[in-house]
Amino acid sequence: MRKPTIYEIKRLTKEKAPYFFSKNTMKFFNQTLRDFRVESLKNGRYKISAKSGNNKTIRFFNPITNDLEIN
Repeated sequence: MRKPTIYEIKRLTKEKAPYFFSKNTMKFFNQTLRDFRVESLKNGRYKISAKSGNNKTIRFFNPITNDLEIN
């Protein structure tokens, strides 16, 4: 499987994580979808990350279950 874009991940996780990429959530954290980076991991998941002020938002996308996981 090729690496999905953040836009594809947003679409695939809409049912299970409807608020993660919502307009209000993104505005609260002062983020846009362009801020997110997608990185392939050896276990088949994808690490998504973006800066949020002095912190970093990190989640792991599981393409089998379409879940956003914390670890």
